[in-house]
Order: sequence, then structure tokens, then C-alpha cells
Amino acid sequence: MSQPGHGHAHGNHGHAHGGHGHGVKVEDGFCVRNSEEAPPMIPALKRGEGRGKVLFIDMPSGVAGDMLIAGLCDLGVPLTVVTEAVGKLELGQVELTLRPGYAGAIGCHHFLVEWKEQNKERSHREIVALIERSPLGKDEKELSLRIFERLAQAEAEVHRTQPEEVQFHEVGSVDAIVDIVGAAAALCFLGADIKASPVPLGRGFVQCRHGVLPLPAPATLLCLKGVPTVSSGLEVELVTPTGAAILATVANEFGDWFPITPEKVGFGAGTRGLPDRPNALRLVLGVLDQGARRMTHVLLETNLDDMTGEAVGYALTQVLKGGALDAWILPATMKKGRPGMVFCAIAERDQAAPVTALILEQTSSIGVRQTLISREELPRKHMQVSTPWGQVRVKVSGEGVGRKQKPEFDDCAEIASREGLPLATVVAEVMRLCDGTS
Repeated sequence: MSQPGHGHAHGNHGHAHGGHGHGVKVEDGFCVRNSEEAPPMIPALKRGEGRGKVLFIDMPSGVAGDMLIAGLCDLGVPLTVVTEAVGKLELGQVELTLRPGYAGAIGCHHFLVEWKEQNKERSHREIVALIERSPLGKDEKELSLRIFERLAQAEAEVHRTQPEEVQFHEVGSVDAIVDIVGAAAALCFLGADIKASPVPLGRGFVQCRHGVLPLPAPATLLCLKGVPTVSSGLEVELVTPTGAAILATVANEFGDWFPITPEKVGFGAGTRGLPDRPNALRLVLGVLDQGARRMTHVLLETNLDDMTGEAVGYALTQVLKGGALDAWILPATMKKGRPGMVFCAIAERDQAAPVTALILEQTSSIGVRQTLISREELPRKHMQVSTPWGQVRVKVSGEGVGRKQKPEFDDCAEIASREGLPLATVVAEVMRLCDGTS
């Protein structure tokens, strides 16, 4: 018997909302096109067409796995990318449908999953085994497993158990597995750098397998650790655990908007109506303006005049171990001519808070200045160089005439000490050998 599609996160409330619009109304919010209307052809994207570009996930009405897949297909990712990936899983007879229609007045697509066999609950261990034994591509498999790992960590924290012991209920059902693996396949096909807007959350309560839960659902909120959120002002579930896990795993930066030159736009719809907005997830594929300086890092500074040099040196070491990308100390003249120091560190934006806390903990400071900065970096990689004394790690930065090579100091120092050689001799030999490698 065919099962109804998409009772997403905690039962049949799912992620369904939207407007009215043109055509025949099939569910409260999403409307299919009239049968006499021929949906416009969407130019198909080619594999890897998103490389070097940005995919911006704009979430005025939240996010769920089916909305993301629908939006990617509306953007131009062929539905066959999703169906072929799902077909490699042992899920029985699963039917995937992409339905054109409207969310309010916005033309979009809606993604449906139907299956003919009895749905079953699966543990995290069973889902991992299902994906690992499938013939999915390496990237698709790895991304799918990372998304499910985030879900398992969240569910384990909610229920105070271990991730491997988590027994998924709604999240272990066929449609949730389809959403995660299908979204992973579509995103790997596109190959774009993924950024997203802050996530709008609804309030209220929802009935699910575990009883009544507050919104946002506990697992959803835990999946969104480190992700900026805002209030939607609505009492409805706007973000499912599945959608939250996918988003938090794939997006590497969040902001209201980015300096993108749009090339393609796609819309993915849910089904439930909202009182003040259409139910549409918007995806924007385009080129990031490289001339626009993005504030990707934070400069942290504090003045010190009451610590010894040894204590400050220890604090510097701890801050570097605790997440700072770099840290240093500058001499300074303080009030009334007192000699002092400026303790400085650079951290990525999402590490600014813990690094700041570490500076306050390890120094006598009672305040840290924070300045948003941008940073340009040469591409870098590490390689191993074989020497008469063993392997030495070498950091390689840049390419062509701007290529820089630097042997790892600790490796060279260990060899010099062990072999009784001058450090400069070891470094020179490693550099000579580097010139013969690529």
C-alpha cells in the first residue's frame, strides 16, 4: 500500500507550509499547475557546474530536506541525480515525483516521496550500514554519513544516550533517508560553495512519537549548534531535524546576503500554508564578487601591564592550542608611561567567542577588543620529503613563481639533535630535495 509522503521530523505535521496561488489546490499551501498548463522547461545543469560559484540558501520560510531537493531541481539539477542515488539504496519500491506548481504567486517545485512497502524504524547503526554497503559515489556517501552523524549526535544529546544507540523514528523512515541521500547527491553534483541565511524558527508545540515537544524541536535546535537563528514570529514548525542537519553540515558561512551576481534561481515548496508569507525556499546560484571584502576573521586584542613575560608566553601557547590561527605580543606604552604589552590573536569568526574566553581566562585582562577583518590566503598543502635521515614534512604555499616551501621546524630540529648536525645543514638539505619534487 502506498504510504503518504513526508511526515518529516516528528510525525505527520512534517514541514509543510505555503501560500495559495494558481492552479488546482492539492494541499493547504502548495498548488499544482492546471493540467492544461505546460510547465516551462528548466535548463539542466551539468555535473560540476557550480564549481567556483556560490549556492546561497535563502530561508524566509525555513528549511526541510524535501524543500531543498525541490529547490535544487528547480535550479536545474536533474531529478535523475536524486532518483539514481536513492535507487542504489536497499529501500524497496520508492517513487519520487517532482511536481511543478505555486507557493503563493511564486512558481516552484514540490518533491514527493511514496513507498509501497511497510515503513520501518531504523537505528543509526542500520542507516550507516545501509549507506556504506551501497554503491553510492565516495563524496555522496561521505556527505550522507556526515549529515546522519549530526542527527545522531543531536538525538543522543536529547535522550541522554550514545549516538550509536540512537533509534531513529521519523528520521529513520524512508522519506527522511531519501531527503538526506538525495540532497547529498544533488549538492555533490552541483559542486558549489554553500552559504545560507540565518535560520527562522517557529515556536509553539508539536505532537510526535515522543509526545508533545516544544518548538523548535529539541533535536532540530541541537543540529543547529553554531548556526545563526532568528525568530519567525510564527507558531509552526519551520525547520525539521532533517533540514537542520543538512543545512548545518553543508553551509560554511551564514549571513543576510552575500555579494553574489545571480545566474540561476530555484524555489522549493513545502505544503502547509503560512499566514504571512509563501512557503518557498529560495536557492541562488551565482558568482561571488571577489572585489567585495568579506569579513571572515576576527582580530582580538587586549592590553596587559601586570603580567610577567613567562605568564604571557604561557597564555600565548594556550590560546594557540585553543583555536587561534595566530597569536603574538607587541610592546606598548600604557597610561602614565607604564611599559606594557598588547596581546593579539586572530580567529575565524565562529571561533572568536571561545578564543576570547580563553584570553580572559589565561590573562589578567578584563576585556578583549574584537575587530572583524578579511584575509586573503595562498593555496597551501603539505607534502612529505624523503631525506637520508627520514621523512620531513614540508608546507607548500602558492603556485608557479610565487611558490613557497618551508620545512617543518620540529622535524628538522629532531633530526639535527638526533644526528648531531647543525640545524641549518638539515634545513638546506631538505630545501635542496624539495626542488626536485612537485
